[in-house]
Amino acid sequence: MKIYTKTGDSGETSLYGGERVAKFSQRVEAYGTVDECNSAIGMARAVLEDTEINTVLAEIQNALFDVGADLATPIGSKYEKNLTRIDNQDVTRLENFIDQYQLECPEWTNFIHPGGTPASAALHLARTIARRAEREVLRLESEEPSNHDVVLYLNRLSDFLFILSRVVNVRSGMSEAGWHVKGRR
Repeated sequence: MKIYTKTGDSGETSLYGGERVAKFSQRVEAYGTVDECNSAIGMARAVLEDTEINTVLAEIQNALFDVGADLATPIGSKYEKNLTRIDNQDVTRLENFIDQYQLECPEWTNFIHPGGTPASAALHLARTIARRAEREVLRLESEEPSNHDVVLYLNRLSDFLFILSRVVNVRSGMSEAGWHVKGRR
């Protein structure tokens, strides 16, 4: 089977179920940004030496495929029965992870510069992409019905990635650089 199909050469792509839409449609922007976030998490995993966190991130990557499928399947589609939509249980799972890992982080009183170890920096990048994905899904919601739990999931995901970036630095002994207001160092 060839990777190229040429079906997208006209600027359209297929949603789950075969409906054709423009590649720049808001729905495609939303699930494309989720895919980008998933790839950034993959980059973090590639340089991460912490087996426990790597396992958790593998679970998150799988969940992001569920998010993508949710977004690629319009509400009311006859294909909804073939997928499990993101729900409050998924959001709660992330909240539990946040609560668990935040216990390892020192208190912080100002913004933290994204960076530290390569894995932490990659997690910060994934965090910012998750925030953008959240905004893209909110735009989609303003245009057509979609699953609002996806917005909640992406919001918690960005928080979780922030906490994980800090934990990776803590576990590696890397100190965090905080933002200093100009003139107040």
